[in-house]
Amino acid sequence: MQRRAAAHLGASPPLLHRAASTLSFATLDPHRLSSAEPAHISNLVHGSWTDASTFAEIVDPLNGESFLKVPNTAASELSPFIGSLKSCTKSGLHNPLKNVERYLLYGDVSAKAANMLKQPVVENFFARLIQRVSPKSLSQAMGEVIVTQKFLENFSGDQVRFLCKSFAVPGNHLGQQSQGYRWPYGPVAIVTPFNFPLEIPVLQLLGALYMGNKPVLKVDTKVSAVMEQMFRLLHACGMPKADADFINCDGPTMHQFLLEAKPQLTLFTGSSRVAEKLAEDLKGRVKLEDAGFDWKILGPDVQEEDYVAWVCDQDAYACSGQKCSAQSILFMHKNWGSGFLENLKNLAKRRKLEDLTIGPVLTVTTDRFLEHIGKLLEIPGAKLLFGGKPLENHSIPIIYGAVEPTAVFVPLAEMLRDEYFGLVTTEVFGPLQVVTEYNSEELSLVLEACERMEAHLTAAVVSNDLKFLQEVLGKTVNGTTYAGIRARTTGAPQNHWFGPAGDPRGAGIGTPEAIRLVWSCHREIIQDIGPVSKSWTLPPPS
Repeated sequence: MQRRAAAHLGASPPLLHRAASTLSFATLDPHRLSSAEPAHISNLVHGSWTDASTFAEIVDPLNGESFLKVPNTAASELSPFIGSLKSCTKSGLHNPLKNVERYLLYGDVSAKAANMLKQPVVENFFARLIQRVSPKSLSQAMGEVIVTQKFLENFSGDQVRFLCKSFAVPGNHLGQQSQGYRWPYGPVAIVTPFNFPLEIPVLQLLGALYMGNKPVLKVDTKVSAVMEQMFRLLHACGMPKADADFINCDGPTMHQFLLEAKPQLTLFTGSSRVAEKLAEDLKGRVKLEDAGFDWKILGPDVQEEDYVAWVCDQDAYACSGQKCSAQSILFMHKNWGSGFLENLKNLAKRRKLEDLTIGPVLTVTTDRFLEHIGKLLEIPGAKLLFGGKPLENHSIPIIYGAVEPTAVFVPLAEMLRDEYFGLVTTEVFGPLQVVTEYNSEELSLVLEACERMEAHLTAAVVSNDLKFLQEVLGKTVNGTTYAGIRARTTGAPQNHWFGPAGDPRGAGIGTPEAIRLVWSCHREIIQDIGPVSKSWTLPPPS
C-alpha cells in the first residue's frame, strides 16, 4: 500500500517520472504537460487516429497556462463519424447468434487491461493524469483507477458471455419453444462529464462493447487526454480499433451529430438540463445518469460521532464537491447537537489546495458560487456555518471556481416553503452543503422534502435504529442508498449498482445488472419447427 500514499501534486516519485514516458501505449507524460510542452490529443474514427482542422487549447486548472491541444471537430467534419456509426447494423457487432467469439475476445481484453492497470507505473500514470486535468487528491484519483481496474477484472474470462445468458420456455406443442435473449442496440453513443475522467467512460464504454454495440464516445474536452490514453491501452490489449470511435468537439456539434447519426441509444451522464433536452430531441432513445441533489439523514440514535462527521466531510467536500453523489443536504436530528457541527467545521478546515483536498471547481465560477450562498443566506433564519470565502494565494484561472468548503444552515420549515425550496435544492457542483435540523415529530417534513426533490440519485440514512431505517427507506426512492451508522452518499465501487431510481430512463453503472439494463434489450425468438400433425386438416377461416 506504500505506493498509494498521498503526495503533493508537484512532488511525484522520480521512478514514476522516468517510467511514464516509456509506457508502450502512452503518447504523453503527465509530468511534462506544460505550456512549453503541451500534449496533442487526437480523435479516433474508423479505426484511425485523426485530427480536426482546428484545436481547442485547454488550460491547466491550477495555473491557467495552455497545456493540451484537443481537436475542435466542426459540424462540417462529422461525416466520417456518422458513416462509422451507421456502418454498424442494429443487430450489433455481435449478439448471441452472431460473432459469438467476440464475447471471448472482450473477456481477454478485459483481463489484459486489468493486469496492465494493476501495474504500479500504469496505475500511477493514470492517477497523475487525472490529477492534471481534473484536480483531486492523489487518494481520490487513485481510487478512480482502482475501481476501473477491479471492474475490468470482474469481466475477465467468461464473465462477458455470462452477461448474455438466455432462457427457454416450453411451447404449446412439439417443436415450439420461446427463447429470450439479451440483444444489443447496435450503433450507440456515450456522453460523459469531467469529474470522473477514467471511471465513468471506461465502465460505460466497455459495458456497451461487451453487449455487442458499436459506441462513439464523447467526454468533456477538458479531460479527454485521459480517455485518449485509455483507448491506446485497450488497443494494446487487443481491442479492435474500429470497434469504438472517440470524438472531441463542443456540445452543439455533438448535439448535431446525435441528430444526424441517430444512434439507437445515447447514454448521457451529466446535468439534468442537458439530459432533458436530449431526451426530447432524441425522442426518448436515451439512458440518463444525471445530476443528483443527494440527501443524508442523521437518525435519532447518536453514535460513532467522529466517524460520522468524517464521512460527512468526505461526502460533501472530497473532489471539491464535484461528484454527482456528493452530499448536498444534511438533515440532522437535534440529538446530534452543535458539537457535531463544530466537528464538521474543524474537518473542513483541514482541506488544503497544496494536496488538492480542496481545489478548482471546473463548472462554477467563484462569483457564481458566492452569489448562490448569498441568496441562501437571505432565507429567514439561515446562517453561514463555515466557509463562504474564496481561496487565497493561488493561481487558479478565473474561469474556474476557487472557494473554501462551505456549509449553510437553513431552517427546515423555511426550506419547505414554495418560495425557497427550489433555491435550497439547486445543485451547485462544488464544495457546498445545506444543513438543516429536525426532531422526531418532524420526520414527516424531512420525508416530504425528499419526496419533492426531483433528482433521485444517491442518499444515506445514518442510523442503526431498524424501525427508523424501515420508515425512511420505505418512503424514499433514491437509486443508490446507503443505510446504517456507516452510511455515505458518495462511492461508486465496481461491486454495487450506481444510478438513479424513479425514472424509467435511469441508467446504472458497474454491475452485470447495470450493463444489461443500459446496453441491451430483450429479444424473444419463438422456435416453431414442427412437426405438423399428420391428421391436420384445413380449418375454417377465423
